[in-house]
Amino acid sequence: MCQKEKMIIVSMVSSVLIIVFYALYVYQKYISGNPEVIHDLSFWGKAFLYFIPVTIVAQIIIHIVFAIVNKIATNEDIPSITDEMDRLIELKSIRISHWTFIFGFILAMVAMAIGKQAYLMLLILVFSGFASSLASDIAKIYFYRKGV
Repeated sequence: MCQKEKMIIVSMVSSVLIIVFYALYVYQKYISGNPEVIHDLSFWGKAFLYFIPVTIVAQIIIHIVFAIVNKIATNEDIPSITDEMDRLIELKSIRISHWTFIFGFILAMVAMAIGKQAYLMLLILVFSGFASSLASDIAKIYFYRKGV
């Protein structure tokens, strides 16, 4: 397994762990004590706005720790040079990511059109963003192994 595949797997695992732990934290701290807060759009807006910096900081810390552990374990640096194959893989994975998010966006709009609650639309949008990130990472691993 090449270094880029390892980085992608670390990114995938960290994304899943971050969203699971944040969702559990929000549920235990706010929702379990007051189930009516689910219908408050201000609550959802704040929860998602706090989620963005938490995710960014956690991803940065995880990638720094991965680089340090990788350097200690293998005595190899993470390659910073990208070639044409890397760029093509990135473009194809971005395309898959966009289509996944667009599907989630349409699903969220359908939920609103059939009269579902507004918080459900927000949850579908966040989940589709998360799913598009995972789809992009899975596509990258697939293209690195299969070839373009």
